[in-house]
Amino acid sequence: MIDKLLPEAVVVEAYDEEDARELGDAPLHPEEEVFVARAVLKRRREFALVRSCARRAMEKLGVPAQPVLPGERGAPRWPDGLTGSMTHCEGYGAAALARTAELASLGIDAEPHEPLPEDVLPAVALPAETERLRRLAAEHPEICWDRLLFSAKESVYKAWFPLTRKWLDFSEADIDVHPGTAAGAATVTAAQGTFRARLLVPGPLVGGRRLTHFDGRWTVERGLTATAVAVPPAAIR
Repeated sequence: MIDKLLPEAVVVEAYDEEDARELGDAPLHPEEEVFVARAVLKRRREFALVRSCARRAMEKLGVPAQPVLPGERGAPRWPDGLTGSMTHCEGYGAAALARTAELASLGIDAEPHEPLPEDVLPAVALPAETERLRRLAAEHPEICWDRLLFSAKESVYKAWFPLTRKWLDFSEADIDVHPGTAAGAATVTAAQGTFRARLLVPGPLVGGRRLTHFDGRWTVERGLTATAVAVPPAAIR
């Protein structure tokens, strides 16, 4: 699902609910075990399964499989020469990795395709975003646009942080979501489109240029919303 949102240079490994049942308890490296030693079983399994995906992706890139430890602000620490992102939600998880020669950074996120809790949208959306969501909902009510916006902001942050090592608040990126194919059906089987995140704070320098925005893609299918951002090594202004 997420692989269709990213360039060919990215290796994506994922699991769904059926895979999770077959895999059972994915093994953890001892270094990883420390971070979930007191976690509930559900958290431990998701932590382990998504790291299993990351190691399979490493091997496909010709890099020895190794622990994926949380670093600053929980961001995963990748082997030298790699950039990546991970996500998991109920019944789905994925890891996406690429060589830094191919991409400067990337971010992925998956969420259940259902409305956000009532009190969440005001905390994450700018007034302009809220108005655009209102128009999108009127035109395409079958899509949970509030959840899609939240997911896009998560992907933007995951792509932003490795380039800056700084926090990016929800209010510091203005995201404009564009509908794509298959939006408009009475019920959603699959829909996809794009989005642009305009940075409202100084962006990172990539390839000698300062970024003013991130571009991303989204999809809704199989009861999930997924978003992805890929930042090329020589980013366009």
